[in-house]
Amino acid sequence: MIDVHCHLEQKDFDEDRDKVIESCKKELDAIIISCTNPRDLSKSIEIVKKYEGFVFLTAALHPIYIEKCSETQVKEYFSRIEENKEYLVGIGECGLDYHWVKDEILREKQKILFSEHIKLAKKLKLPLVIHSRNAEKDCLDILKKEKVEKVLLHFFSNPKLANEVKDAGYFISVNTSILRSKGIRKILKIVGIEKIMTETDSPWLGFGTRNTPLAIKSVIEKIAELERKSFKEIDELTTRNARAFFNLF
Repeated sequence: MIDVHCHLEQKDFDEDRDKVIESCKKELDAIIISCTNPRDLSKSIEIVKKYEGFVFLTAALHPIYIEKCSETQVKEYFSRIEENKEYLVGIGECGLDYHWVKDEILREKQKILFSEHIKLAKKLKLPLVIHSRNAEKDCLDILKKEKVEKVLLHFFSNPKLANEVKDAGYFISVNTSILRSKGIRKILKIVGIEKIMTETDSPWLGFGTRNTPLAIKSVIEKIAELERKSFKEIDELTTRNARAFFNLF
């Protein structure tokens, strides 16, 4: 089992991060944490160093921070990401967020920032992990325009665009939302299990409690139930996809 997208760098884990990771080592093959803010990059790298070979890292500037970071700060952050390329397995999560960002000017700035992330990923020869909340169509249009091939759509939740995702050959990562959401189940059915990975987005999506990467087990169980396959089959498939996509061990 591999959690391809979580946020163990968040303060929610400051009191027991090591304990959580040690528990995960007993159950999972790997964890990929996503650093989305410049302030968390150093902490994220330290976690990866401490748990080398088990915890891996993607990094980017989350689109909701578009108003909080100046162009200079973004350039500095990108430089730090480049300098620490050896610790990265992907660029993300990056993309567009129209749920929290309503201002049209800021949305246009998000698009520019997204394109800069794409350039960075191509320069570093790393895959992209995409955030596309309420902005799925624009994200897909930009990815196709920029001719990006290696794409993981984190928490993709628009069934109407699932066929477009399938045609593009992109991967999606499925999280605990599948336990409740008919929309996510529909997306899974359309895209197909050959193009899925598993995530938790921890510490979020815990349905009222703090989530952890250990919830990957319930995600795989649900997918296996829906697909009428064994837990082992889904586990092996999603693990294989994650290893190949992120070039893990």
